[in-house]
Amino acid sequence: MSGHSKWKTQKNKKAAADAVKGRLFTKATKEITVAAKDGGGDPDVNPRLRFALAKAKEVNMPKDNVEKAIKKGTGELPGVIYETINYEVYGPGGVAIMVEALTDNKNRASAEIKNILSRKGGNMAGPGSVARFFHKKGLIVIEKTKIEEDKLMDIVLNAGAEDMKTEDKIYEITTDPHDFEKVKKALDDNKVECQLAEVTMVPTMTVKVAGGPAKQVLALVEALEDYEDVQNVYANFDIPDEILEQTKKE
Repeated sequence: MSGHSKWKTQKNKKAAADAVKGRLFTKATKEITVAAKDGGGDPDVNPRLRFALAKAKEVNMPKDNVEKAIKKGTGELPGVIYETINYEVYGPGGVAIMVEALTDNKNRASAEIKNILSRKGGNMAGPGSVARFFHKKGLIVIEKTKIEEDKLMDIVLNAGAEDMKTEDKIYEITTDPHDFEKVKKALDDNKVECQLAEVTMVPTMTVKVAGGPAKQVLALVEALEDYEDVQNVYANFDIPDEILEQTKKE
């Protein structure tokens, strides 16, 4: 499991515990609105909207908010027009970072992201120089205590998963993006609880970072994720567990 994915699962738990709902609702609303605008308001025929609704459910977004976001996307209600922008970044220690933003003001978003990079030790990279280190995959993480390895392997491989790895405390399942929902449904049907389940950008290689640079890159990624116009941040760092644990407690 990439260091960033492991750190993200820890942050997700902390976010739920701290109830930082406002920022999470804003991000979910944007994604639902854009998904509905691009592919219509019916999740049965709009995969991006299905993913967005699943994310909204994870953060317990109220049903009224969800319905309004869909209607703004389909034009049934007046709404803001969001533009998708991708930024490629190098962080401390040579870590490759991809930033996905949804914004109604491209100039504002670009200026703020450059400001974050300046303060936190990041630099803009040339087009394609960072993207080549990532590929889109379905990623599912399950705690070992939830199910036996052999039973889980039978479920996910029969459902179309590409691979399953076993680590110290978790199972990591990867899928082709088109097979993600099928694998996730098989897990749901078997009542297997997932710690993380999403279509994401998985690094093709990782960069080991420790000490001061490790803490700096985590601070940079967290600052980017906290900016309201940023939807997703992907990074290829490999940071020792003790540093990730220390960060989780701070």
